[in-house]
Amino acid sequence: MTNSATSSTQTEPSRKGSLAAFKGLLPFLRPYRRQFFLAAIALVVAAASTLAIPYAFKQMIDLGFGAAAGARSIRHVDATFLALFGVATVLALATAARFFTVSWLGERVTADIRSAVYAHVVSQSPEFFETTQTGEVLSRITTDTTLIQAVVGTSISMALRNVLLFVGGLAMLFFTSVKLSSIILGLLVLVVVPIVLFGRRVRKLSRDSQDRIADASAMAGEILNAMPTVQAFTHEHIESARFGASVEGAFNTAMKRIRARALLTMFAIVMVFGTIVFVLWLGAHAVLAGSMTGGDLGQFILYASIVAGSIGALSEVMGEAQRAAGATERLLELLSARSEIRNPAKPLALPARAANGAALALSDVTFTYPSRPNTEALSHLSLTIRPGETVAVVGPSGAGKTTLFQLLLRFYDPQSGTITLDGVDIRQLDLHTLRDAIGIVPQDTVIFSADAMENIRYGRAGATDAEVIQAAKLAAAHEFIERLPNGYKSFLGERGVRLSGGQRQRIAIARALLKNPPLLLLDEATSALDAESERLVQGALEVAMVGRTTIIIAHRLATVQRADRILVMEDGRIVETGTHASLVAQGGIYANLAALQFHSVHVERQGVTVD
Repeated sequence: MTNSATSSTQTEPSRKGSLAAFKGLLPFLRPYRRQFFLAAIALVVAAASTLAIPYAFKQMIDLGFGAAAGARSIRHVDATFLALFGVATVLALATAARFFTVSWLGERVTADIRSAVYAHVVSQSPEFFETTQTGEVLSRITTDTTLIQAVVGTSISMALRNVLLFVGGLAMLFFTSVKLSSIILGLLVLVVVPIVLFGRRVRKLSRDSQDRIADASAMAGEILNAMPTVQAFTHEHIESARFGASVEGAFNTAMKRIRARALLTMFAIVMVFGTIVFVLWLGAHAVLAGSMTGGDLGQFILYASIVAGSIGALSEVMGEAQRAAGATERLLELLSARSEIRNPAKPLALPARAANGAALALSDVTFTYPSRPNTEALSHLSLTIRPGETVAVVGPSGAGKTTLFQLLLRFYDPQSGTITLDGVDIRQLDLHTLRDAIGIVPQDTVIFSADAMENIRYGRAGATDAEVIQAAKLAAAHEFIERLPNGYKSFLGERGVRLSGGQRQRIAIARALLKNPPLLLLDEATSALDAESERLVQGALEVAMVGRTTIIIAHRLATVQRADRILVMEDGRIVETGTHASLVAQGGIYANLAALQFHSVHVERQGVTVD
């Protein structure tokens, strides 16, 4: 996967120029060629209107106030001002049309980019999120796209407008006076070269500034999602200080960028206007010498002002474009990340099931996590599970139990070996086909910021309210949901903060039951339940397991005693297999775990406290 480039700590300047970076936006711009064409027409009309104004002033000066004006001067002045009003009206209409069109384009393209980035990110495998912080992704979707919106919705239009004004103004300068224009052009070339070179440093600082902002956002997101832990350990001041230091770092980096841009702007304005003042001084002497008319000089001054203003505006736009180029590169890096977990080119279909439940088989599966390449999470694991069978997987932490579930869901692919569902290699299945066939109750329950009805309906989007309520009843969740202020329409809070751990677990169980898959994965499904709730849920799960294949991960052995088969894992291998009774009789790892747990339960029931 190429997501290593997405790390927020990357500050090495990209070798691409700003124009090369913006090429990546072309797929988002192409669908709106018609709007760009309309904006271009409005842009050309507005620029032409602006360039017509100095010529009108020349006519007014020479024909209205010159020595040859005579009695017709009033008529020429009236006609000139009437023409100026007409030009101003055209300029106003064209500018309004340009503003509306390019603003619409900026909003539309930015919305498309945000949707594309989000859709791309949610399709990534867990490996992507091992190396990319959520806050970093959110920063790119929000802050970076806002910079691109400014470029598409404003800067591109301003750049093109000022390019037209620069070219048109320069042409009219040569038309007015070749000598003065040649001098001004030569001096401007000497000015523009250092501006461009210095602009490269501004671009690097812009990229660094965005990275520091992303760092601060990532830190804030991580801490806000763990506030109970932060407060329990009284780390509020520590975390505030950490965030403050991160914000200060972002501020200091931003100040470097601002100072560089300020110096660039100051240099550009002083040099450009100094050049123009010098040339106008020469022009004033030409009028005094009689080689130019007053109207010519006035026209030259106005066109020189337009050219100078367009250069100043272009330098400002260049700074914005350089900053947005850094943002564009960051977004394109995110879009270029490719998950190793992909749909096959020609996915196979699952065969029709002759029996209830799915058949599952693992053959010599070995797997290591990308972040721990030298440690085998699963080692040469082989396993066959019949349709409708209930299999429990137990073992110490780190034995590979949860890893097994992640491979079954194809969050990762094993380095060697195969996994088949109903006889089909899961790598040959469409990811949605595979995951639609699997229901899971994870150890860490996820509750969304929605009401109880929608949280359960997440298991099957098209389920009716009655089906949702039935699933809640099976999961022993109906009673406590009914007691909520608004019943099934009660908002559960962000991450389910309004529910207890056991209630959140029962919502997750109801979600899985609503999905009604042929393969059910229970990862510590009753770990957060009290004794009474566990009894209710166990009964519901026993009903739910009928007619489907079920794999249960449990540390509490009381929940797996009635499984058809119990697998004991250690160091990524299956070391024992059998029923509860047969494994206890073997006197191995399972027997030791059982002895410890059931003895502990017995002691608790006797009311004995063990130090």
